Amino acid sequence: MKELENDFIKFWIKDDILYSQFKKPTVGNIETIKGIIDLRNEISEGKKQYWCYDFNGIKSYDKEARDYADQYGQDYLHACAVVLNSHITKFILNTFMVLKNPNVPLRGFVNKEDAVNWLNGLKKEEDNRIV
Repeated sequence: MKELENDFIKFWIKDDILYSQFKKPTVGNIETIKGIIDLRNEISEGKKQYWCYDFNGIKSYDKEARDYADQYGQDYLHACAVVLNSHITKFILNTFMVLKNPNVPLRGFVNKEDAVNWLNGLKKEEDNRIV
């Protein structure tokens, strides 16, 4: 299993899924989002990933960080499943994603298992298209 981490987040790849977990409560500002994206790009090694992004541990997420992630955070991604700690936040995120129609599929979940199942379903669809 491949792993990389910095002061506030850990990434690992298991069964062709990229996972991340915050190591401590983290403020999502421009510095931390750049660190997250740089580390994720490093572990990806130029290959697209299916990312299970556990968002629990983010205390706040400012506009500058969101804008930066929107512009630079989609490299090396097939899809991103965001694990959240609130059904309301999940609903808001999923509604926003339907309206935004992003280049990289992104969906919110409150259960990690459901997030991984969704990513595996997308992987299977992609594998079927390649064959």
